[in-house]
Amino acid sequence: MQVIETIEELQQILNRNERKDTTVGFVPTMGYLHEGHLSLVKHAKEQNDIVVMSIFVNPAQFGPGEDFESYPRDRERDIRLAREAGVDIVFIPSVEEMYPADGGIRILPGKQAHELCGAARPGHFDGVLKVVLKLFNIVDPDRSYFGLKDAQQLAIIETFVRDFNLRTAIVRVPIVREEDGLAKSSRNVNLTDSERSEAPVIYRALQFGASMFADGAHPETIEREVSEQIVSNSSGKIDYVNMLTYPELGLVTENTRDVILACAVKFSTTRLIDNIIMSTKGGTHVSNDDEQ
Repeated sequence: MQVIETIEELQQILNRNERKDTTVGFVPTMGYLHEGHLSLVKHAKEQNDIVVMSIFVNPAQFGPGEDFESYPRDRERDIRLAREAGVDIVFIPSVEEMYPADGGIRILPGKQAHELCGAARPGHFDGVLKVVLKLFNIVDPDRSYFGLKDAQQLAIIETFVRDFNLRTAIVRVPIVREEDGLAKSSRNVNLTDSERSEAPVIYRALQFGASMFADGAHPETIEREVSEQIVSNSSGKIDYVNMLTYPELGLVTENTRDVILACAVKFSTTRLIDNIIMSTKGGTHVSNDDEQ
């Protein structure tokens, strides 16, 4: 496995003109790897000849007072886990390498960015699209792999790729969970012991909401009941519980095909997100049109 720190060296290695029939799968991460990230690698290895992983804590997507400085980092552990998972190239640039200058040009996401996490984090998805576009241009992957835990981010990136004719295909990968249902996250390490014992209530509440949806309950009723379950069974403070169309992130109507029931819950120092995506025809729905 190669560990690359500069854009120039990585682009020389991955020059599309010299790839011939070799396909490249890309797994972008902010590091502190867990099973969710490794699931992305597994899917990428199954579908591509070369797997590239980036590890970069992107300052552009953190707002004032957010946890950029305290975001967990462990370079050597990440390199070891990536090697064991079969990654071929790990790209670990510095902030200075990724952002050597600022010409003032901005990428502004559309209305999807004003819902869910975006409502309380103005500018967050601007920063996500900024780094994603740079990474797509640097790696030039055939396929790029994103987990459904960050479902709003995934929806915005899918829209970005579609609307701007970027040539990578976005592949959705299902959420990986702990045995008690808590969604795997690099931030889980920051939970206290008592918070960690409470956190699984988030997924249980979402599952309850999904069962209500299957029984025909109204979205507002579902949102209220899920919120009540989380508040009654944990010390977490709810940022939001919303049911919206997916991936459009609009109001649910009688013509809606897929919906997302999503929430964000803040514990003392840690904000957790989770979701369930469901089809109006019954069951969960995780595939996309680009890859099956």
